[in-house]
Amino acid sequence: MNKKTWLIFTCLAMAIAGYAIVQYLIMDAYQAGFVQLKLLFIDTLNSLWYAMLYMHIVFSVMALVIGPFTLSSKFRENNRKQHRMLGKLYMLGILFGSVSGLYLALYATGGLVAQLGFSALAILWMVTGYQALVHIKARHIGEHQKWMIRNYSLTFAAVTLRIWLLLFTVSFGFDNFIISYPIISWLCWVPNLIIAQWIIGRTRQERGVLVK
Repeated sequence: MNKKTWLIFTCLAMAIAGYAIVQYLIMDAYQAGFVQLKLLFIDTLNSLWYAMLYMHIVFSVMALVIGPFTLSSKFRENNRKQHRMLGKLYMLGILFGSVSGLYLALYATGGLVAQLGFSALAILWMVTGYQALVHIKARHIGEHQKWMIRNYSLTFAAVTLRIWLLLFTVSFGFDNFIISYPIISWLCWVPNLIIAQWIIGRTRQERGVLVK
């Protein structure tokens, strides 16, 4: 990833992280647009749901913000100790973010399709994080980096989810939200994972050219 692309991804991640912090942690989360929207389709939300929402926001934001720096080769080469420390915090974010995300997915607006979409995202987020952790402990640096790219593409779903929400709302209107949201529950992460795999393949080809 070149510097310009990294900067764009980082700015988008920071913007969504900042929005989430203001919306859910500084202001009243009970009045947040996402919560009010859910209450249009469900009578009430219990205290455990709100606790899981707070957990998801805190740890997902942590992973979203830290991720770009763990992926930066320049930062990694110049700050080995800090890279390891941030990596541990990132994995902590993935653990609690995915567990709380899986719980929230069971209550996703849009029925079974949306529930399955967000559940698959949470499970794959956890699995790819685990794979990245296993490979770094085994000192398989190359494999670790591949799994981290896949994992952060899923973390970045926090950004792409909101981009798709905006596009679908502008294109089809809010009245069709109940139809749009199940589609978005898959669109927010499947293309990300495909792009991540393309980046991994392209990097492998470039290294092969360098070796030759």
